[in-house]
Amino acid sequence: MKYILSLVLVALSFVSNAQLPSKWDLKTCVEYAVQHNISVQQADVQSRLAKLQADLAKNSQLPTMSGSSGMGLRLGRSIDPTTNGFTNTQFLYNNFGINGGVQIFNAGKLRNNAAATNYSWQASVADMQNASNDISLNVATYYLQVLSAIEQTEIAKIQIQQTIEQLNATKKRVEVGLLPEINLLELETQLANDSSSFISAYSSVEQSKLGLKALLNLDASSPFDVLVQPVDQIKLQPFADLQPDYVFNIASQNLPNVKAANLRVKAADKNILSAKAGFYPTLSFGYNLTSNFSNSFKYISGYEMDGFSSINAASPFVTMNNTKYYVQSPVFTPVSATRNWSNVWNGWGNQVNNNFGQSLGLQLSIPIFNAGQSKIAYQQAKLNYRNVALQEENTQRKLKQDIFSAYTNAIVALNKLNATQKAVSSSEKAYTFASKRYELGLLGTIELLNNQNNYLKAKVNFKAAQYEYVFRIKLLEFYKGESLSL
Repeated sequence: MKYILSLVLVALSFVSNAQLPSKWDLKTCVEYAVQHNISVQQADVQSRLAKLQADLAKNSQLPTMSGSSGMGLRLGRSIDPTTNGFTNTQFLYNNFGINGGVQIFNAGKLRNNAAATNYSWQASVADMQNASNDISLNVATYYLQVLSAIEQTEIAKIQIQQTIEQLNATKKRVEVGLLPEINLLELETQLANDSSSFISAYSSVEQSKLGLKALLNLDASSPFDVLVQPVDQIKLQPFADLQPDYVFNIASQNLPNVKAANLRVKAADKNILSAKAGFYPTLSFGYNLTSNFSNSFKYISGYEMDGFSSINAASPFVTMNNTKYYVQSPVFTPVSATRNWSNVWNGWGNQVNNNFGQSLGLQLSIPIFNAGQSKIAYQQAKLNYRNVALQEENTQRKLKQDIFSAYTNAIVALNKLNATQKAVSSSEKAYTFASKRYELGLLGTIELLNNQNNYLKAKVNFKAAQYEYVFRIKLLEFYKGESLSL
């Protein structure tokens, strides 16, 4: 049995791992993060709690009904619930009740409160969507960092290979006496520096992957690799389709943080109406159904005849043939009995049925003085409305600021990309000429290495500028409502 359980656990682990892709693209990362990220899940829990509050407020408008029942033993002097008379005897009692009611008029307090909580719930849903958007942008940032670090690693590999080739060629020349040994030592130093740069670039890749796995809520020890896509093949929209005014008009209608701010304004408006209802009377309708039982309850079970009534002047009589005949009535004495548990329906059932009572009524509550609580609540509701209205205005302003800033950063990134591309072209030519001069013995090793390092630095800067430009454009596309994918 133990071995079977182990095999099952191994199989389940294999199935769980098989569900994860071997290589992750940006779209897969974003979709997985939205479903599994802790922050998004917490936002989802908050939206569910807000939904329960909205349901609770909505249901508060419905009529209420509750039932009750009790049973016990009374000792000493007490009031018999069936006769309302004092008794000193010990007895068992049992009671039942159903009561409820509904508010007929409350100046819209319950209705507006239900509407306010419903808007608050919708705002919480928008908050969850906003948390998903934030995570998506963070995932995109880390994903592009991983790709950029991988590109830098590849550049470092090429740099090492070039240095090794130069080192081998220089070693042959040193051995035949064409070059001094210091040239060889300088290239060996450069090779060590290139190896250090490669290790740093590789470390940057692993660190970026760890950050990306944390956003995806993946275990740090789990295998993870991204799908490397050449930056030149990433599709980007042209600047003409990403003008800031156009993007802002779309974003202000679709982004969840803007929707959440607007919904909270609507909720605050309903809360003002709900608080204002505190100044008005409320009218409620209520009902109550009750019954009880006591085992000491006495009832007349029959009568015993004690004879006839006595004859006196007040007694009725009849005259026949001048003779009075007095009429005597039979005298009966009632015989009482006690309801008990011996016969449920003749004892307990009849008494509960006979003691059944009902009441219906209206209740009017008029606020006269409550220490200013209604007034203060109304003022707080108005101030809260002002506060959320300012927050909505600030959200709109910040969104516009962010979009125009993103557009400006995209232009700067494009100019930086063009500049670094020219730098790569110039440094490549300079390195090519330096290599030829070095082969002819017209250039020293230090000068050659300087040109080589400048070429490497230009390529690294160019790759970084490419990914920065991609991110800036993708950010504008995201504001526009496009999904994050490469």
